[in-house]
Parts: sequence; structure tokens; C-alpha cells
Amino acid sequence: MAKKVTSKTETKQENPVPEIVRQDVDIVVEKRLVALYTLQSVDSEIDKIQIIRGELPQAIQDLEDEIAGLETRIQNFKNDIDETNHRMATEKNEIAEHSEMIKKYQKQQDNVRNNREFEAINKEIEYKDLQIQLCERHLKEATAHIKEIQQHIEAAEQLLENRHKDLDAKKEELDDIIKETEKDENRLRAKSAEQEQFIEPRYLTAYKRIRNAARNGLAVVTIDRDACGGCFSKIPPQRQTEIKMHKKVIVCEHCGRILVDDNIADLAKENLKK
Repeated sequence: MAKKVTSKTETKQENPVPEIVRQDVDIVVEKRLVALYTLQSVDSEIDKIQIIRGELPQAIQDLEDEIAGLETRIQNFKNDIDETNHRMATEKNEIAEHSEMIKKYQKQQDNVRNNREFEAINKEIEYKDLQIQLCERHLKEATAHIKEIQQHIEAAEQLLENRHKDLDAKKEELDDIIKETEKDENRLRAKSAEQEQFIEPRYLTAYKRIRNAARNGLAVVTIDRDACGGCFSKIPPQRQTEIKMHKKVIVCEHCGRILVDDNIADLAKENLKK
């Protein structure tokens, strides 16, 4: 009886089930899948850091664009004032010229020979007087325009000052977050670049394309409750068996993500610890 028990034990040791399964695995494909899932894990950690930063980079960019727009607007207002002042100077010169002409005509009236000449000169004086009134109206309008523009400048400058304060606060907040996460991010980016070296260009290109298209940034996912870990579509048992065999890279028929089993995920975790 002792010999029979020993014989059964020896038979079990000669043909363990795990060894039979391992013989069916393509080591090259398995390493490729591990590298892809490791890369996905690293990139997902980088994504988390980006999420921690939130929308601050975009908010900073928006503030910088708004500040640039306000500065341009203020400069345009100032240019408008300069042009208006130039027109006002021209109007004042015209008033002075018209006034001089009126004085000249008034002197000529003292030496007229008849009423006809007097009336002609008088009409010229009236015309010059109308031109002076027109210039004065232009000056009044220009003065009101400058006053209005100055109010716009003051409002824009106040808003610009507030936006600069907001920008400084946002930048300081972002700098604090970056300081907290920079070390981890640099380490993860180095790890990401390292993993890319172990992946053939065509698979790396496919990975990046799928990742960029996915809202959650997941290009490589595990099977979760008999479903794709990305789109949650059911995966047939036969397909799951093929995935576990590690003989080829298999993608989800619904979302196109690369599918791996838990063994690959475990190997990737060990890979990350190195």
C-alpha cells in the first residue's frame, strides 16, 4: 500500500498542471503584454498627477490670454486718445486761422468803397465764424470722447490689475502642486520611457492611438467579471481562454483596447517594483 501511494505522488509531481499551461505560453508575447500593461500603469499614474493639478494650467492660459487682450485694448484706447488729441490740435489751429482771417476782414471793412464790398466781406466773416463754431463743436465732441475713453481705460486697468492678481495666485497654486508631485512625475516619466523601449514601434503606435482616443486614457485593460475593463462589454469564454494563453495580442472587439489577464497584471506589478 505504501508503494502505491508513493507512485501516485510521483506521478503528480512529474505532470503538474501549471507546467503544462506554461508550455503553451509564448514568452515573447507575454513580455510584450507585460511591458504594455506596465506602460499603461505608469501612464495612468501620470494621469492621476495631471488630475490633481486639475484645470489650473488651462485657467492660467485663459488668464494670460485675457491679460494680453486687455493690454491690447488699453493700448488701442490710448492710441485713440492720441489721434483725438491730434485732431483737436488741428481744430484749434483752424480756429486760430479763422480768427485771424476775421480780424483781417474786419480791417478791410473799414476801407470799403461801397455797400456791395461791405456785404461781401461781411459774408466771409460770417462764414469764418461758422467754421469756428463747427471747430468748437468738434472740440467739444472730442473732449467728451476722450473723457469716455479715459473711463474705459480706468475700468480696463482695474480689471487688468485684478487679472494679474488672479494669475499670480493660480501660478503660485500650480507651483505648489508641481513641487509636491514633480519628483514622482519625473520618476514615472522615466519609467514610461524605459518601458517604451521594450515595445515594438507598431504596438507602441497602436497603444498611443488607443490611449489618445479613450476618455479615461486606458489602452490596456484586464478582464473584469468576464467583461472588458474599458468598455465593460462581455467577452466570450473562448476569447478569455485565448487571452490567458498569451500567444498573441488580443483587442476588445467593441472598443479596440488591448486585453490582458490577471497574470499579466501581476507580472506588471512585479515589474514596477524593480
